[in-house]
Amino acid sequence: MEDKITIIEGPPPTFEAVPEGWVLSLSESPLLSDIALTRLRTFNGPALVERCYRAWSQSKTIHLEFKNEEGLEYQAPIMAARAVENEDGHMLLLWVRLDQEEVEMEIDFDDDFGDDIDDDFGPYNL
Repeated sequence: MEDKITIIEGPPPTFEAVPEGWVLSLSESPLLSDIALTRLRTFNGPALVERCYRAWSQSKTIHLEFKNEEGLEYQAPIMAARAVENEDGHMLLLWVRLDQEEVEMEIDFDDDFGDDIDDDFGPYNL
C-alpha cells in the first residue's frame, strides 16, 4: 500500500488557514506545526480517502507529496481527508500538517473599508 498521495501535474497546491476549532485536535504534537487545508481535483476522491483510512487504521502516516514553487519535492503528513463531488467532478479536501519553518503565511484581506491594502497576503504558500 502506498504511504503517500502524489500530485503528478499542475501547479503546487494552495494551502488555506483553517479557522475551525476541531482542527486544533489534529495538531497535538511536540513539534511546532500548522494545520492547513488544500483542495485538489481528482479522478476518484473516495478511493484516495479510503487509502488514508487504511493507513490510519494501521497507525501509519500518509503524506501528500508535491513539488513546491521552487520545483523541490515536499511531503506533508495528511491529518484528515474528505471527498466531495461537484459539477466539475471529484474534489479531495486534505488537512495537512505544515512545519512552521517551511510555511510562508499570506493573509488575504477584504477591502471593505476602501483602504488600499498591499496584497502581499493570501493563503499559505510553499
